[in-house]
Amino acid sequence: MNDVIEQAVLRVVESMHDNLGDQITIDDMARTAMFSKFHFSRVFQRVTGLSPGRFLSAVRLREAKRLLTSTSLTVTDISHRVGYSSVGTFSSRFTSSVGVSPSKYRQLETVMPQLLTDDHRVLAGTTTMTVRGDISSPLKDRPVFAGLFPDRILEGRPIRYTILHQPGPYVLEDVPEGQWHLIAQSAAAGSEDAIDHPPGGDEALCIGRHGPITVQAGKSTEPADVQLKPMRTLDPPVLLALRDLVTATAARHTA
Repeated sequence: MNDVIEQAVLRVVESMHDNLGDQITIDDMARTAMFSKFHFSRVFQRVTGLSPGRFLSAVRLREAKRLLTSTSLTVTDISHRVGYSSVGTFSSRFTSSVGVSPSKYRQLETVMPQLLTDDHRVLAGTTTMTVRGDISSPLKDRPVFAGLFPDRILEGRPIRYTILHQPGPYVLEDVPEGQWHLIAQSAAAGSEDAIDHPPGGDEALCIGRHGPITVQAGKSTEPADVQLKPMRTLDPPVLLALRDLVTATAARHTA
C-alpha cells in the first residue's frame, strides 16, 4: 500500500477520534485526506476494509464501550458525546454491534455464549462445510477467539465461532453457504485477564483476518490459516464484547 495513501487515511481516522461528538461528513473526511470524495471512499475501503461511514460508526461505538465502563455518564450523555443525536438509534446500533444493550454492557461487559450465534442446527438439504486452519500469534499462551462474520469487522453475531486455549489448529463445523470473513483475536495478559479491555487499550490486542471464504455446493474450502499481529490504528475497531466469555474458557482449561 502506498505510504502517502496510508498516511492520508490515518489522518482521517485520527480526526474521527478527535471529533467524535461532531457531525462528520464524507466531504469533511475527503478534505482531511486531501482527495476527491469519490476517490477517498474507494481508497479508505481499500486500506481499512470498511467504508468511511462504517468505520466512523465503529469508532464511536468503541468509545461508548469505554465510557460505559469507566465513567458514570448516563447512556443519553454518552450517546451525545459520541455523535448520536438520538439515544434510540445509539442503543439500537450498540446492541446489534456489541451483543448487549448499553445498560447491560455496563453491568456485564460481555455477551453470553447463547447470544453469540444462532441455532447451530441446519435444515435438511442445506449445504454446509467445515472451515479449518491454523492460527499463529505472538501471544503464545493466550486464549484466541475465532469467528466467521459477514464483514471484516468483529461485531454482531458470528455465524460460527470457537475459542482456543492457545494459538493452534481450529475447526468450525456446519458453516452454511455464503461468503464469510474469518476474524481471530487475542489479548496480552494483564491484571484483569481481559480480551475486550486489555491493558493498554487496543494496542495490547492481536488480530488477524482471512477471507472472504466462499462456502457453496461442490466447492471445497482451502485451509484458512491466520497470523495474528498487533492491532493498528487503521484496523477496524473491535466491537463484540468477549471479555468474560474468553476468560471463563481459559479458566476451564487451567482448572
